[in-house]
Amino acid sequence: MQSHLLSYLILTPIVAALIALILPSSNEKSFKWLALTASIVQAGLLGLILNQYNVGQSGAQLVEKYTWFSLNLSQWGLIRAEYFLAVDGLSLPLVALSVFVMLIAVISSWKIKKNIKGYFILILILNASIIGSFTALDFLLFYLFFEFMLLPMFFLIGIWGGPGKEYASIKFFLYTLLGSILILIVIIALYISAKAPGSGSQVVHTFNITELADPSNYIPGSFLHSQSIHSVGTWSLRSIAFIFLLIGFGIKLPMVPFHTWLPDAHVEAPTPVSVILAALLLKVGGYGILRIVYPIFPAEAVNFSWLVATLGVVSILYGALNAMASKDLKRLIAYSSVSHMGFVLLGVSSVTHEGVAGSVYQMVSHGIITSMLFILAGVLSDRTQDRLINNYSGLAVKMPVYFSLTLIGFFASLGLPGFSGFIAEILVLLGAFASNQVNGLVHESFAVIATLGLILGAGYYLWTIQRMFFGAFSIKNGLSPDLLTDLTKPELLLLVPLAFAALLFGIMPQPLMELINPFAEQFINTVSRK
Repeated sequence: MQSHLLSYLILTPIVAALIALILPSSNEKSFKWLALTASIVQAGLLGLILNQYNVGQSGAQLVEKYTWFSLNLSQWGLIRAEYFLAVDGLSLPLVALSVFVMLIAVISSWKIKKNIKGYFILILILNASIIGSFTALDFLLFYLFFEFMLLPMFFLIGIWGGPGKEYASIKFFLYTLLGSILILIVIIALYISAKAPGSGSQVVHTFNITELADPSNYIPGSFLHSQSIHSVGTWSLRSIAFIFLLIGFGIKLPMVPFHTWLPDAHVEAPTPVSVILAALLLKVGGYGILRIVYPIFPAEAVNFSWLVATLGVVSILYGALNAMASKDLKRLIAYSSVSHMGFVLLGVSSVTHEGVAGSVYQMVSHGIITSMLFILAGVLSDRTQDRLINNYSGLAVKMPVYFSLTLIGFFASLGLPGFSGFIAEILVLLGAFASNQVNGLVHESFAVIATLGLILGAGYYLWTIQRMFFGAFSIKNGLSPDLLTDLTKPELLLLVPLAFAALLFGIMPQPLMELINPFAEQFINTVSRK
């Protein structure tokens, strides 16, 4: 008997959005409570999912699989798309992160005053799209959820954002749309090239990601068959498809040089939207690389491991250097995200158990820590409407609780032992160091250079702490010091669970590692099979 818990998890915010659609706009509190109720129901469903999930088992679990649609074309054969949902050691941690972060984001949205109905409807649609992306194992279904994330985020930035919201939202839309088009081109090529196993004389084309990862399911002579003679110049079509997918998901990650939309989007987005953007939307890029790019194109992944590792190291250093030069607190956190997502690329490129497990751990850890950091930046911005680091001094005396939690967030982000960021980054570096001896894909020099990112991270965080929190108390923007009150109870309700989670996964990594390890092993076997 199939479980329907994953469908319920996706449908809950959709149903809430439909209810909100028919409610009168004047009843503002109802939209807040409706979104909060949906998030609480999702938390309950997540508990049931975790209870039914077999931690020691690899592969897809809680599978829901039905024919979505089929179409018989005389020229191409039978097109079949499936409503195919499941979770494993990659998707379940990210689904759990999504439920947790969306609950935090909904609570932090309580201060939104403009067009409340539209705001919470978009948040609910975004919620369903994110979880759908992490659970869909049909490429076409995944793409549908992937695209549905674009419009809500575009409007959330463009309507509720800061002074430069129009520029930031359009830039976000264009970059993400470019990535989506590249992914769509590969989806079409895969559809033409692949067939479902056991389809017999009638070719049944498939979008099933697990079937696309099996080289025996490709039609001999087709565009993306491993022995295909189709090429563009000296580049095989499979290599081009790999690069297209890498860029498509790398834009979302974001990966240097396709990262420039992120700082602008973060600076202009309201705090809850920044939380969702950094904690969840970026992870869809890393998820796509781990779930789709490497398993479907393993030989190309091995051949281009040097490129992925290089892009990872460049992202680590470039993001850290830009963070060090940033004067805006949110821009600093945004560039630190570019740096931290570089560790995901480096870990994946190593194709080692430590590296892959560290990449997944980094996505979960970064989601928790960056949510905390953006909420802390939002607290300051809400009080003074100013995020410039140089305009503050001596805040430790004026806001001691805020200072304490900021220290926790900064130390967790720079990878101090005892926090989740340390576990993630040490695993990635171990994997990168071991890769050359294990499979010869990534040279040890990449890991050595990547460690400079940790030093730079300590530099820009410690500089920010010294500038904003120590010395004589002052505000240089002419505002009253009375505005800088310490954290309120609602703000503590948001920040304390995040700080606790960052500490918990730093001290007790094993529960999360037990989820991730079977996927990491399966991933390595799939890519090594090339």
